[in-house]
Amino acid sequence: MSDATLILATERLALSTLTVEDAAFILDLVNQPSFLANIGDKGVRTLDDAKVFILDGPWRRGQPPGCGQFLVRLKADGTAIGVSGLLYRERIDVVDVGGAFLPEFQQQGYGLEAARALIEYGKTTLGVREIVALTSEENEASIALLAKLGMSFDRIVRMTDDDPGTALYS
Repeated sequence: MSDATLILATERLALSTLTVEDAAFILDLVNQPSFLANIGDKGVRTLDDAKVFILDGPWRRGQPPGCGQFLVRLKADGTAIGVSGLLYRERIDVVDVGGAFLPEFQQQGYGLEAARALIEYGKTTLGVREIVALTSEENEASIALLAKLGMSFDRIVRMTDDDPGTALYS
């Protein structure tokens, strides 16, 4: 029995907290070529790594209540298809919306549907005044999604000391 908590639901999706029961899915997702190219290598190589990542990784550690990455499932059959969430980025003092989906579930509007719902949740339930998005300058799919959300390029930020630059959209 899962101890996941439902965060929100849309017409097609259910977003819930990640649990260690999701470790195999997370292991697969974070090692997809698209994830590695656009988000980066999280160093998750085993099921145990995935469990630690879920319990104490950057998607949970230091996040205020209500923030984090959430498991995205299809409401129709419960299939896990990706993660999406709101993350507080202390270094640049912003809350950003983002996500990642398995390749077979990309380009079907799921990311847009999840992001719209999360922005509404962040503003109405969490009281976040402004929600931005972060992406690499080369991630054309994310940039197109952000345009559909009404966001546009704002500036380049440095997420870490060795970050060559991440595009911030608002």
